[in-house]
Amino acid sequence: MPNWLLPENIADVLPSEARKIEELRRQVLDHFRLYGYELVMPPMLEYLESLLTGAGQDTDLRTFKLVDQLSGRTMGVRADMTTQVARIDAHLLNRNSVTRLCYAGSVLQTRPSGLHATREPLQIGAEIYGHAGLEADAEIQQLALASLRLAGFGKVRLDLCHVGVLQAIIAGDPLASQQAPQLFTLLQAKDIPDLQAISAGFAPATRSALLALPGLYGDAAVIGQARAVLPPLPGIAKALDDLQLLIEQAADADVIIDLADLRGYHYHSGVMFAAYVPGLPNAVARGGRYDHVGEAFGRARPATGFSMDLRELARLTPGAARKAAVRAPWGTEPGLQQKITELRAAGEIVIQSLPGHDNDLDEFDCDRAVVRQDGNWIIKNLG
Repeated sequence: MPNWLLPENIADVLPSEARKIEELRRQVLDHFRLYGYELVMPPMLEYLESLLTGAGQDTDLRTFKLVDQLSGRTMGVRADMTTQVARIDAHLLNRNSVTRLCYAGSVLQTRPSGLHATREPLQIGAEIYGHAGLEADAEIQQLALASLRLAGFGKVRLDLCHVGVLQAIIAGDPLASQQAPQLFTLLQAKDIPDLQAISAGFAPATRSALLALPGLYGDAAVIGQARAVLPPLPGIAKALDDLQLLIEQAADADVIIDLADLRGYHYHSGVMFAAYVPGLPNAVARGGRYDHVGEAFGRARPATGFSMDLRELARLTPGAARKAAVRAPWGTEPGLQQKITELRAAGEIVIQSLPGHDNDLDEFDCDRAVVRQDGNWIIKNLG
């Protein structure tokens, strides 16, 4: 095997793409700051117990593990930054007020999350801690949609779900509660035959509601349908009211309600959403409420947030035009160096040509040159 080959779903990022990703990162983080989000930078490695606290089995399977040669303890390379930020809020900042935090950094995963996805996403996200009301969920949803518009995606489909619907259905049925993990999996796959089989011994009202969930999929009218066919339980009514409000707050997005799309059920505790854009089968942004995660760090805090993969977003956006630049000869003459310094101070890109080499550049278009004329260094258009 050639020594330059990379592992599957791992890739280098070349100059023009790297510049596009970095500019998008700066734009999104600056946009987060306009909403009052403070930037944090969690470490790439943590002890496994801390890294996987409250994260669920799927995160465990996606986490690379290694032994720390200093302590002998097992460490993990982060596969997701959300629990790290929750730890910072609960254990390090320890504020009583509402806290808004944001982050951006690479994560590493043992397997890709979707078709053609990288195993080294560049994750960027925002979280709100300390407010249990739906106002925080609405702000996070608004921020996610605004960030996608900032990245150039005018057409976004927003899929909404709520863990509380299923939790309310099975809460009063001990047999159904015992089968919760299997039920979540079958509902997400919309596997009606197996759902019928597993629910055969459930209470009739529970079974009827479970079998109705896979069909409760579509536009905003699904909320009314759900109120008609699901039991009139307080937990269901509240979940549907939450979804109705978030539909109204979704601005120009095309909203889809799917009450069986329960991926991440073990992690989330309320509203969940996923955003899709044309040209990509995977969700470009995912978010939702996860109130219980902070408990594992010794401090229960309501929490909601979202994250995106900047590499995926950049891959879908058009390539930027090459930047205009100035070509200058290599030399040590004081006048030349002064001219180059003045141009760079004014924001111009100046590339000095080293002796004996041509410039072969992906990002820059040298449309002007520094040349010597009548004893002075001037700028000449190259045409």
